Amino acid sequence: MPWEYSDKVLQLFQDAVRGKAGTHMGIIENPDGFGEHGSIVCGDALRFSFRVKRHPTDPTRDVITEARYQTFGCTSAIAASEALCALLEEGQKTPIAALHVTNQDLIEYLGGLPDQKIHCSVMGAEALQTAVIDWAQKRGVDVADFLPQLIKEEQEEGRIVCRCFAASEPYLRRKIRELGLRTIPEITNALKAGGGCTTCHHQPGGLQDLLDEIWGTHAPVDSTPTVAIDKAEADRLSPYQLGKRVEQVIATHIRSLLRAEGGDIELVDIQEDRVYCRLTGTCSACPGADQTLKMLVERHLKELVDERLRVIAV
Repeated sequence: MPWEYSDKVLQLFQDAVRGKAGTHMGIIENPDGFGEHGSIVCGDALRFSFRVKRHPTDPTRDVITEARYQTFGCTSAIAASEALCALLEEGQKTPIAALHVTNQDLIEYLGGLPDQKIHCSVMGAEALQTAVIDWAQKRGVDVADFLPQLIKEEQEEGRIVCRCFAASEPYLRRKIRELGLRTIPEITNALKAGGGCTTCHHQPGGLQDLLDEIWGTHAPVDSTPTVAIDKAEADRLSPYQLGKRVEQVIATHIRSLLRAEGGDIELVDIQEDRVYCRLTGTCSACPGADQTLKMLVERHLKELVDERLRVIAV
């Protein structure tokens, strides 16, 4: 079943991919501010840049005149990026004022997003914040005077909690509070963290521990089954055993991530080191379907079954 997007989301997406005049997909050469968020390996990534009209004496009064983005993602990711650029340009915002644009502002501009697509608006807000910090460094502005907690967290290296999506502890703590996330599925919907191998769910210092510390020990607990695949056994597996291992990894690690995006996967055949798969649901029509098979499905099978496996779309 396709996602129920608002008319605004669909219009922004269609205009952007068609390159309609007034849309913002692209790059700015030598931008005044540049930031990025996400990872193409994990399925979504956003690069954001802007240009300002410089104030002759006070850089804090620079005004954003042009904003552009490059997004690897779905319909909502592209629409949210368009919304971000429009809000900045139409509002004639200074970079400092732009820091107050939140993911909720983007959602309201778009007329709402499905819960499973909230992470798309988070990407834009995070990339914007990084771009403003870049502008501040170039212009000699101490942004810490305006949002000291944000800058403190951005400068902290932070312990990586979710390795699949490179989500650090400072970032997760900030977004859990900001978005009011109270369960692991809510974290995954909004931030994608925890949507890969799931080992970060209940390990010491993992997602559930963060939720318990922030909201109290009575935060709802989510339990997701995990499997441990011994890759050293790969050479000893019969074709039947290999097939069962592939099916197990798809069922416990891959399928839930695809279903969170409204899609699914069908295992068609396995021939030696070649795994033939077909994406279904909304994933089948996604412009990034080939990347999803390569970077998500194949990566998991290589890591958890046999590094020689190759996934082929059918």
